[in-house]
Amino acid sequence: MRKSMPVVLVHGFWHGSWCWSPVVEQLAARGVLAVAVDLEGHGLRGAAPRSHAARPFDAAAFATEPSALPHLTASSAAADLAERIRVIGAGRPCLVVAHSMGGVVATAAAELAPELVGGLVYVSAFAPVAGVPAAQYNTYPENAGEKVNRLIAADPAVVGAVRIDTRDPARREEIKETFYQDVDPPTADAAIALLQPDAPLGFPSEELTVTEERYGGIPHAYVLCRRDNVVPAALQRRIIEDIDAVSASPTTVTELDSSHSPFLSQPAALAEAIAASLDAS
Repeated sequence: MRKSMPVVLVHGFWHGSWCWSPVVEQLAARGVLAVAVDLEGHGLRGAAPRSHAARPFDAAAFATEPSALPHLTASSAAADLAERIRVIGAGRPCLVVAHSMGGVVATAAAELAPELVGGLVYVSAFAPVAGVPAAQYNTYPENAGEKVNRLIAADPAVVGAVRIDTRDPARREEIKETFYQDVDPPTADAAIALLQPDAPLGFPSEELTVTEERYGGIPHAYVLCRRDNVVPAALQRRIIEDIDAVSASPTTVTELDSSHSPFLSQPAALAEAIAASLDAS
């Protein structure tokens, strides 16, 4: 294995550590130690509303059943992530790679424990460094064209989560178009089956503060996905500008002609970008 920092892979909303499996394999082929983790409220640590699996399915119950995740926040998930980074790196810094809403948690973790984060690689990710919650990005003109909000199946303020119906056959093609439009169909179908319906509302709604002294001193890279239907390319570029405004050095940007899920559609190219960040550190 390369004598370099361990890599910690952080997923986004509705996903889990499983989505990084092809990239872990590609990184191993390059001699890079990588560990994918489940954020609070996700993967093996997730919780689905009972109404999602009930048959016959009751859409009204699904739209109103309270989530088990309203207590989770970006700050609580960041503290949890920092501890997992500490364990994985045995106290040494790690390179943290964060996708989508996982960027919110990684950003907060970097501010909380900069001594544990040797570098940050955002993959089409949110990075709320400008003093507003990540949800504020929904109001920006650069967010025009996003397709994820059409999937929301319940009022987040009512259920306490950002909820989608991953089992609705009528929404299957919309889910594919949103997350996986360039992923081969069998893999996309398998990924949809693994998605969970609830994601913590506290991640995008919490207002975070980062400082130039802590977060700003960490090297940053950004993998921009040009065909993203969740975080449009224009919004990704605005996020990069925000990161640069509070950072000691400019963000290194790699562009991929991919959807929101290059870990499934272009794992080798994504692994190469991650490995390049390690080599630069």
